[in-house]
Amino acid sequence: MTFTIDGFDGFLLILVRISAFVFVAPFFSIPNVPQRVKAGFSLIFALILFQITPVAIQYDTVIGFAALMLKEALTGLIIGFFTNLSYYILNFSGQIMDMEIGFSMVNELDPVAHVESTITSNLYSYSVILMLLVTDMHLYIIKAFADTFKVIPLGQAHLNPNIYLLMVDFIRDYFIIGFRIVLPVFAAMLIINTILAILAKVAPQMNMFVIGFQLKIITGLLILFLLVRFLPTVSGFIFNEMIDMMKSAVQILK
Repeated sequence: MTFTIDGFDGFLLILVRISAFVFVAPFFSIPNVPQRVKAGFSLIFALILFQITPVAIQYDTVIGFAALMLKEALTGLIIGFFTNLSYYILNFSGQIMDMEIGFSMVNELDPVAHVESTITSNLYSYSVILMLLVTDMHLYIIKAFADTFKVIPLGQAHLNPNIYLLMVDFIRDYFIIGFRIVLPVFAAMLIINTILAILAKVAPQMNMFVIGFQLKIITGLLILFLLVRFLPTVSGFIFNEMIDMMKSAVQILK
């Protein structure tokens, strides 16, 4: 498709959907990514898609075109938001782990979730981002989003009121995947607590609080060290959930 003034309105609609998606999408929404990079990527991506995306939009007035712009912005935001939701599972898992180990008092800013999180949450968050880049998952997300223009043509998105059901499904997966990630640390801490309870009965003169605090930290660090080899598995959980949520968001907007 040749870029002309007559097709400029279609180009703007494509640019609005892409810009809204990049604003909340995984990796691109990180504050460390410069705003110029986001704007430049959105513009170049829109130029490329404009050449291959059929533009057949209808509107009568400026208000009608503004309504189409708003619909495209909401489409990009919804798809990007539900795709990015999976990262919050890592924040939940890390907080549960640090609560069991004893690191819950140390909080840092999570650059992905934009909330205060614990050390282990940031460890998993950065690790998954690295896995996303190493495995070219970001390219898969970009390609999948480009395909949304075939499934949801410009100006034809339907804002289904049942979109809240996506959040209900996500909350279910949120706890299931989160506890699967936490399970090794939780099981180890359960064993430690059982041993400390037995020792408290056998030798009541021992200070179990001091011993237990140090034992939990040492055991927790050891478990986290052993779990490093399973980071690809954790990333797989998050990526699969990310893909499923993106597909569900697109299906509900058709």
